[in-house]
Amino acid sequence: MVELEKLVRTNIIALKPYSSARDDFSGEAGIFLDANENPFGDLNRYPDPHQQTLKDKLKDLKKLSIKQVFIGNGSDEVIDLLIRIFCNPSLDKVIICPPTYGMYEVAANINDIIVLSVPLTSAFQLDIEGLQNVISQSAVNTIKIFFLCSPNNPTGNSIDDIDWVLTHFNGIVVVDEAYIDFSERSSFIEKLALYPNLVVVQTFSKAWGLAAARIGVAYASEAIIALMQKIKPPYNVSSLNQEAALKAIENEYVVAHQKAHILEQRIYLETSLSQLPLIKKVYPSDANFILIEVEDADLLYAHLVLKKIVVRNRNAVIKNCLRISIGTFVENKYLIEVLKRYIP
Repeated sequence: MVELEKLVRTNIIALKPYSSARDDFSGEAGIFLDANENPFGDLNRYPDPHQQTLKDKLKDLKKLSIKQVFIGNGSDEVIDLLIRIFCNPSLDKVIICPPTYGMYEVAANINDIIVLSVPLTSAFQLDIEGLQNVISQSAVNTIKIFFLCSPNNPTGNSIDDIDWVLTHFNGIVVVDEAYIDFSERSSFIEKLALYPNLVVVQTFSKAWGLAAARIGVAYASEAIIALMQKIKPPYNVSSLNQEAALKAIENEYVVAHQKAHILEQRIYLETSLSQLPLIKKVYPSDANFILIEVEDADLLYAHLVLKKIVVRNRNAVIKNCLRISIGTFVENKYLIEVLKRYIP
């Protein structure tokens, strides 16, 4: 059984959070003279520091309590805050399973946290034996967080055995579901009641089409969310970004239509790419991108750039692999035409 209070840094428990002007007031007012704002302009007021309206919409969508929802300035803020809550610099550790999203390691390094890497298997699944060895050989109470991305970036597949991790790892398990909307698998949000050590991270950047708005969301127990609220910057999400997210939720049918198009185009790209001789392998995807293996990823990447097509060269992470985001029908068709004409 995970004891949350033993995982949290002692200084965070003792911390007295910053109280903004809007924290000191509740109710409705016609005149605000409390926050040293300019009284003129359309964007002169500070945003709601607790994003109450957006949280209210999300808790209904996810069937949770509003106290189980945290809104961050992108998922990267969520990741950083979790590390700062649970990990003591130079002492504590986190586990990652590469190849995976690079910000887990970067955020840990910024905070001077030791990173334990247990690479995925050749099938891009968890190495359970390797994880058992790492957890057993290190002082368990110093491994505070296990970061998992499912569907995984950059491989595109969903990760199995996450329940095993939640059961056997005596720390915080962060399941990053940035691409869950493109998968047929259920979100781990449904299992929050079963696992008090679970944090599910989602985003408005992918299926919701709001990458520029930087809206990341964490769903967890009320206790974990309260800690995140305690240490976050007072006005971490702008009014413009909150309004963009609310508008997207109100127009959910548009998002559903766009997602359907992306899934349809994913099938088109998977089929078309698999028929090209230069493509050695098309990896199965539950995300809005496809990982492919070619003979020389660097050479093909440079060629595509010359043709005004920018994909992600993952050769340094997975040998001779490129990651291709699903574009519009016109963009995808042009990509296939360029690849058909490609001569190394």
